[in-house]
Amino acid sequence: MNGLAAPGGRGASESRDGTVRRRGRPPRTESVGTRDRILRAAREEFSERGYEKTSVRGIAKAAGVDSALVHHYFGTKEQVFEAAVEVAFAPALMARDGVLDGPLDEVGEKMTRMILGLWENPVTRTPLLAIVRSAVNNETAAAVFRRLVSSQLLRRIAGQLDLPDAELRAELAAAQLVGIAMIRYVIKVEPLASADPEQIVRRVAPVVQGHLTGP
Repeated sequence: MNGLAAPGGRGASESRDGTVRRRGRPPRTESVGTRDRILRAAREEFSERGYEKTSVRGIAKAAGVDSALVHHYFGTKEQVFEAAVEVAFAPALMARDGVLDGPLDEVGEKMTRMILGLWENPVTRTPLLAIVRSAVNNETAAAVFRRLVSSQLLRRIAGQLDLPDAELRAELAAAQLVGIAMIRYVIKVEPLASADPEQIVRRVAPVVQGHLTGP
């Protein structure tokens, strides 16, 4: 040994082609898509194992990366979960303003269709299942879920109502739809689990509208 440090300094390693790479951070050429791959793995892990049984190491293994990369892109497990929640709710947040456009007496049906549409679509249903299952069983996950839903969705809807108890109205409407989603998609109680979505909209939308704009 000549006592000289490795060319890349502390924490560096040499690849087969002789280039020096630092542990935990990929070269720029390798970073494209890595974050998305980690996020997809995280959603699958949270969906299958729930928040408590999911670990950063498990997410990293599922994504085929080092655990340090998960910390590099997201931070703690709670922050990974929050990122997964934001991605899962992105379609709802994008559709939110469309729900609020137009007459107030149409908001109940639009909101019902929006929420049911997210659950009916397998692409958005999988991450939603992960979030709901984790939030039900873990207070940290529930706090992340509440924070996003309250700040990004319910407060915006309440702000458009211009009625007494607007936040309570928005929360009651959301509770109606979350309850239906839990029974239909998570617990899968029949006959609701197999009911036609249009039938559900016809029955539920007036109730949601009553919460939002009723007396």
